[in-house]
Amino acid sequence: MRTSKQRSECNFPPPCTAPDADRPPGPVGRMETRSVPPGPYRATKLWNEVTTSFRAGMPLRKHRQHFKKYGNCFTAGEAVDWLYDLLRNNSNFGPEVTRQQTIQLLRKFLKNHVIEDIKGRWGSENLDDNSQLFRFPANSPLKTLPRRHPELRKNSVENFSKDKDSIFKLRNLSRRTLKTHGLQLSQENIEHMNCEIINEDQENSIGNREISQKDVEEVWRYIILIYLQTTLGVSSLEEVINPKQVIPQYIMYNMTNTSKRGVVILQDKSDDLPHWVLSAMKCLANWPRSNDMNNPTYVGFERDVFRTIADYFLGLPEPLLTFEYYELFVNILGLLQPHLERVAIDALQLCCLLLPPPNRRKLQLLMRMISRMSQNVDMPQLHDTMGTRSLMIHTFSRCVLCCSEEVDLDELLAARLVSFLMDHHQEILQVPSYLQSAVEKHLDYLKKGHIKNPGDELIAPLPTYSYCMQISAQEFDEQKVSTSQAAIAELLENIIKNKSLPLKEKRKKLKQFQKEYPLIYQKRFPTTESEAALFGDKPTIKQPMLILRKPKFRSIRY
Repeated sequence: MRTSKQRSECNFPPPCTAPDADRPPGPVGRMETRSVPPGPYRATKLWNEVTTSFRAGMPLRKHRQHFKKYGNCFTAGEAVDWLYDLLRNNSNFGPEVTRQQTIQLLRKFLKNHVIEDIKGRWGSENLDDNSQLFRFPANSPLKTLPRRHPELRKNSVENFSKDKDSIFKLRNLSRRTLKTHGLQLSQENIEHMNCEIINEDQENSIGNREISQKDVEEVWRYIILIYLQTTLGVSSLEEVINPKQVIPQYIMYNMTNTSKRGVVILQDKSDDLPHWVLSAMKCLANWPRSNDMNNPTYVGFERDVFRTIADYFLGLPEPLLTFEYYELFVNILGLLQPHLERVAIDALQLCCLLLPPPNRRKLQLLMRMISRMSQNVDMPQLHDTMGTRSLMIHTFSRCVLCCSEEVDLDELLAARLVSFLMDHHQEILQVPSYLQSAVEKHLDYLKKGHIKNPGDELIAPLPTYSYCMQISAQEFDEQKVSTSQAAIAELLENIIKNKSLPLKEKRKKLKQFQKEYPLIYQKRFPTTESEAALFGDKPTIKQPMLILRKPKFRSIRY
């Protein structure tokens, strides 16, 4: 970690005007109220949004350093405080953002000349959480969005669905693709899947068209894309995924080759986790029950085991979600909001079926391990300053999601996704039964000739989603507070009206309620008389100490 020992002396006169002519006064980085829409290069759009909000809202003041005064600047510590608060309140990043990640982002700001030090230096300069002075350059550069390759637009989902013969013409994905990942569908599984899909009513049907295995694979591709498009609620998927990136064999394998717990079983064990990694993961996932007498018990044993697991995953050639699906998962990150949680789970469930089976298996086992570890109160401390959950997210986020080219917000986006996966991995990584049913029904339509032109009248039984009207983060917080206060007020009324509760016990509960929720209690009992009416004796609300009764003066005359 780079450090800086430069110090400064700060004074805080009224805020000055920023270099931007359109800069609003005060800390107005209200990025939490906006949402970057789905689309290509969403990480770059988020970068531009963060830099714009930081430049518009970061307070600028006069500072003194080495007996000199500098105007329109800020200290590194002030920037960390302001940006840290902004990121944690942004739905795209969330409360899992750490202060150290905020410092790393500011260093990238300095590297990309979003900011510069007080002498105009940037690029190779350093930034730390201290009183070093920085300012905004005359022009704050925004990253330009690359032009999308025409081939991706040509093969978009929209054109894919309109092509009459698309389902049966796109047959360039053969079993060689599986062999590149060391996978082969067993003949037993293929026959089992074919029997489930195309044998229904086949013997008694007349004039049924013959459906090949390749036709079945293309229907799987089409159905999962339709479901994904419906779940995300977008008019087209062309901006987030190329249909040729969807390999039906992977989906079929991930759907059928699973254990009782839903974990993918690999036929080629060479692509599986090494035995020593699996043993180490079981040891920490089941701690301390798995720590039998055969395992060493020296101090720091758990840290060494964890470091062994981390080294393996950090050494993988690509992230578990693969480089080619980076844009897809980054776009789903915008669904990770409280009122869209169900949509995010359904979308991630579909996207994780697209992964190569070895990647899906590793992801399943990793999420199970880190989720158990973060919830295990008996787990020894694995880091001197970081809690277990924060350590899991910090260690494995880049192993799960990152871009093949350097993206400035990778750490923050990956941490947000891993945090959500930890909390919902059981639902996200289970096999959706509705997908198998949809494919069966669609193939039945094709088999009976109900669809003459594949692609024009494709019939797929889609799930029905009903969405509430989207509200802003501020409205959501206000509704959350008002709902909670209404429930607390109702609790107070229940205590008051409970006739079976002894008077002494009722006094005790009300006194405790008054201590915990003084404002709600005061609203119910605004005066001492209203409280006295409940108990019929002396009120328990004490008179304010500053209100003194006037003494009664007696006449000296008799």
